[in-house]
Amino acid sequence: MKTSDFFYDLPPERIAQHPAEPRDSSRLMVLRRGDAAIAHDIFHNIADYLQPGDCLILNDTRVLPARLYGIKERTGARVEFLLLRQRAEQQWICLAGPGKKAKPGDVFLFGDALRGTVTDVLPDGGRVVQFACQSSFFAALEQIGEMPLPHYITERLTDPARYQTVYARESGSSAAPTAGLHFTPELLGALRAKGVRIGFVTLHVGLGTFRPVKTARVEDHVMHSEHYSIPAETAVLVNETKAAGGRVFVAGTTCCRALESAKRARGDSPLCACEAWTDIFLYPGCVFKCVDALLTNFHLPESTLIMLVSAFYGREKTLAAYNCAVREGYRFYSFGDAMLIL
Repeated sequence: MKTSDFFYDLPPERIAQHPAEPRDSSRLMVLRRGDAAIAHDIFHNIADYLQPGDCLILNDTRVLPARLYGIKERTGARVEFLLLRQRAEQQWICLAGPGKKAKPGDVFLFGDALRGTVTDVLPDGGRVVQFACQSSFFAALEQIGEMPLPHYITERLTDPARYQTVYARESGSSAAPTAGLHFTPELLGALRAKGVRIGFVTLHVGLGTFRPVKTARVEDHVMHSEHYSIPAETAVLVNETKAAGGRVFVAGTTCCRALESAKRARGDSPLCACEAWTDIFLYPGCVFKCVDALLTNFHLPESTLIMLVSAFYGREKTLAAYNCAVREGYRFYSFGDAMLIL
């Protein structure tokens, strides 16, 4: 299967630079796997597509203000660091730019609150940085860090809370689970009042989400790894929903990856509480073992995310829906509109 099979043409002006206000006012494209029909709606009507007895699974990860700017102690050079993954106490794997100015032994100052020492350079170019601060590392991060917006968002985000879901609680992500950005507390309340049960998983989104597929063949791509956990109450909720004939809706590819990874680890056994690292790669030909309906945003051409959507809905129908979204003026990517596949 060729990576180029997942290309579509997107004019730059279709890339959303600001989140919708209010959150649930974004547009919603509705697709059904049984046919190729395309319907158009508004996100605040999403409860119309779920029924009593269905469940909705959300990713409660919280985005860290993971972009830091350090001053090199010896030379005064300014270097940008992006926290990717915590390795040990106050030790992180980071991207550094320019990397040539961040070598092992170099010390950087991040205002008065934090200092960091580069201890190693990894084969992929990442830097291992050991931080030190007088108080809490995460408190210092909240003071001096910036939200790690994707590169295609070039305008300043005035309210950092708009790059968090309203239910975010477990800190650790380098990027937002963007399908969840559309929900409001009132909308979640309306779903519960309808009889839809809501559960949570945690998958900390890595920046590998935004890395392009550079191989000509899809099957040759090596997927990045992300940490996820599924609590016991969510496993019970999914199992009970399935047993009663309800549908499992997931908000975003992150929830999808977490549930499908956990289900594959269990085989024919019921889902159970677990935590692990996953590098699952879902592309056309994969069979979904847990997820019945997928809510997602519109993704980059030739990305692993559009490949996941194509696995769930079909490649040709997915590309037709994306091309329709371009023609109909939908907004794309992190702050863009949403797609619901039933």
